[in-house]
Amino acid sequence: MKRAKLLWIDLEMTGLDPEKDRILEVAAIATGWDLKPIKTYQGIIKVDEDIIKSRMVGDFWEKNTDSYKSLVSQNTNGKPSQKIEQELLQFLDENFGEEIYLAGNSIHQDRKFIDREMPELSKRLHYRMLDVSAWKIYFENALKKKFIKPENHRAISDIEGSIEELKYYLGMIKK
Repeated sequence: MKRAKLLWIDLEMTGLDPEKDRILEVAAIATGWDLKPIKTYQGIIKVDEDIIKSRMVGDFWEKNTDSYKSLVSQNTNGKPSQKIEQELLQFLDENFGEEIYLAGNSIHQDRKFIDREMPELSKRLHYRMLDVSAWKIYFENALKKKFIKPENHRAISDIEGSIEELKYYLGMIKK
């Protein structure tokens, strides 16, 4: 039964430049509009070690050493990007109907990487996206309400945090 409407995706990348950086880790959670998880997917993409060494440098990685170490150590178990894309396409076939809306925090940035590295997946996604960051901007600035989300910088926990964040904002609207 295909009942999912939102494809929550989070990517962990070597950096934020879709031309120079690469996806290291992918997580996806299929939900309905009720935001309840239907199915989960996780994948590790094998990235050339030279790219990791040259791109995973700087303040961000120095401040997030646990994430850095985990992402680098799991790289040896990674699969080619095309294989991960095929697994994600199968995930879509099993859980979605026609319209697939991409959801997440700052999802436009992840979409740039998807467009570049996973073009067949990109073709299946609706052009509209549910970006939790837009809600964050409004609630923090206009209403002075802030959701504190753990920053683990691991794909699956980041998605779970984004779903909880959207639930928080929706709860504020219902009040």
